Amino acid sequence: MLLRTTDPFRDFDRLTQQLLGTTNRPAVMPMDAWREGDRFTIEFDLPGVAKETIDLDVERNVLTVRAERVARNGDWEALASERPKGVFSRQLVLGDNLDLDRIEASYADGVLRLVVPVAEKAKPRKIEVSAGGDDSERTAIEA
Repeated sequence: MLLRTTDPFRDFDRLTQQLLGTTNRPAVMPMDAWREGDRFTIEFDLPGVAKETIDLDVERNVLTVRAERVARNGDWEALASERPKGVFSRQLVLGDNLDLDRIEASYADGVLRLVVPVAEKAKPRKIEVSAGGDDSERTAIEA
């Protein structure tokens, strides 16, 4: 007969590591997003991340952001280590109404900012309607 004991604290620890990540494999990349007129702005908090480690990919409508905070190496003794190290990754599904070929990215003060313009085809436009085939009477209707 095999006797197996369970440790609820170990199970809880595993669950929190899956949801929140670990110091070697962080799970969170905080983000804000908003719309200003004809463009969307997305900001990611990446304090302590070097610009060279940030990688942005767009495939179809999926934007992938990857960044790495490198652990310090050397002859020193850690007194506290609460900031996650390792590779961060996050994916966003972007709508068809955005122009993914014209995304602008900047990184300053630990904040990665992406500006995504609305596609021309998704912007409101005026369509002229003629009355009964007579081109002299046209009325503009906003679409």
